[in-house]
Amino acid sequence: MLKQTTKLPYIILLGLIFYFPFLGGVHLFDWDEINFAESAREMILTGNYSRVQIDFKPFWEKPPLFFWMQTIAMHIFGVNEFAARFPNACIGVITLITLFIIGKKLKDSTFGFIWSLMYLGAFTPHLYFKSGIIDPTFNLCIFLGIYFFFTAKIEPIQYLKSIIFSGFFIGLAILTKGPVAGLIWGLTIFFYGLSIRFKNYIKWKEMVIFGISCLLITSIWFANELFNNGPWFFKEFITYQIRLFSTPDAGHGQPFYYHFVVVLIGCFPISIFAIRAFTYNHAKIDSTFNELTAFVPWMKTTFWVVMILFSIVTTKIVHYSSMAYFPVSFLAAKFIYDWLNERATWNKWVSFGLISIGGILSLILAAVPLVGMNTKAIVPYIKDPFAVKNLEAVVEWHTYEIFIGILYFAVILYAVLVLRHKRKEVFIYTLSLSTAICLFLFGAMVVPKIERYTQGAAIDFYESKRGQEVYVHVLGFKSYAHLFYFQKPVSDVSAKLGEKYEDWLLNGKVDKPVFFVTKFDRYDEYRNHPNLELIKEQNGFVFLKRKNL
Repeated sequence: MLKQTTKLPYIILLGLIFYFPFLGGVHLFDWDEINFAESAREMILTGNYSRVQIDFKPFWEKPPLFFWMQTIAMHIFGVNEFAARFPNACIGVITLITLFIIGKKLKDSTFGFIWSLMYLGAFTPHLYFKSGIIDPTFNLCIFLGIYFFFTAKIEPIQYLKSIIFSGFFIGLAILTKGPVAGLIWGLTIFFYGLSIRFKNYIKWKEMVIFGISCLLITSIWFANELFNNGPWFFKEFITYQIRLFSTPDAGHGQPFYYHFVVVLIGCFPISIFAIRAFTYNHAKIDSTFNELTAFVPWMKTTFWVVMILFSIVTTKIVHYSSMAYFPVSFLAAKFIYDWLNERATWNKWVSFGLISIGGILSLILAAVPLVGMNTKAIVPYIKDPFAVKNLEAVVEWHTYEIFIGILYFAVILYAVLVLRHKRKEVFIYTLSLSTAICLFLFGAMVVPKIERYTQGAAIDFYESKRGQEVYVHVLGFKSYAHLFYFQKPVSDVSAKLGEKYEDWLLNGKVDKPVFFVTKFDRYDEYRNHPNLELIKEQNGFVFLKRKNL
């Protein structure tokens, strides 16, 4: 391993190398990325930083902390993709540093380095730091809230400070995404306490201190909103949170085991190591008590709370279980650390898991450009007419792009079958860094071409109308792309008309030209509308214009 004094700078350097380049190399993806970036843009445009908006109407689904971070980036870099994703890249580097520092405190700098490297070299944890979604910030704050409560229990000298910090970070998490942060924290604390029968565990004093700390942070926004705008916004906010937990959104009603599959495949390769960490008694392999071993049941509890909670929730979206990335990465690092120190053994199922799941992912990575080169051959097997039209996009593919997936699988095979027997440390570097490099290359070379199929034609159209005195609206499908890429002006009448806005654009007395975008499979609803004329069809999107003013 690297010398003790040089590990943290290497972690920072790796984060800077892998997270920041090409952040603006591809358009933001509908819905979440564009939704959040648009809310930040509207904050800047209206000068109203206290209330989250979308399409200049109140957006009660999320509190404002992440949007504030995006507005700061947009003030520095402009309203663009790089600025929208910049906060998460920063959070990525901060997360790696945090894991290293906590890992060093729990055990030593070697464990901290392994933990950071595991997180850097896992699929979805890596990709999230190159996105414009809320969850990386949200998850880090929850993790720190749990960690500081843990330190309060094992370090009496740091008791008061740790409780305050725990409340501080859970408060930040609530300001980022809402009360579910407090729910995850509370369930973790409760079920860990239940596992030890609450023996000398929770005291009223620490709950009061935690609550005051958390309340002070959340009041930065919640109290201000309540004082200035009354309870209406909060009623809508709470109603939305209840609906999210009890009613599946369209397209997001997945089976109970959905998140377990997502984490198993998405967190490769660390998910395989984490499974191994669940199979042996960590307390037995350590001769004396230490903080690292003590933290294991806390992370196991966190894992099960997140996975079961979001398996019960009726709306199932990939990033809902992303908080599990922290306990999964910790447990993976713990197994690797024990294996390096001959306290845990490798078994054939670890090798099988790495090769099989790695093979599936490698096949997908190689198949994407292969499909792009042979779209005509696969079209007869696709039942979705919109997807068929998407594949008509003209995208230039290269044979070498297939080898990103092929070479990645070759490295996995070499690392598992050769390196782990001879050079364990090199095995760890090879597997983690090859995953990071693979994702880096795929993101830079392949993802922009995928985006051209899925939304490229529509975004080109929105951008072509930017700055013109026109209205741009979508028909028959949900999207935020026209708002952000057309850069809809604040003076638009949509906020005033509300639900009647679309009808007004279609049939009312408008004061400037109106352009519409719909999807190929929705066009029949509007084909014979007397006020609409067809401009063009392109790659699954249909572009229309209002005939008269």
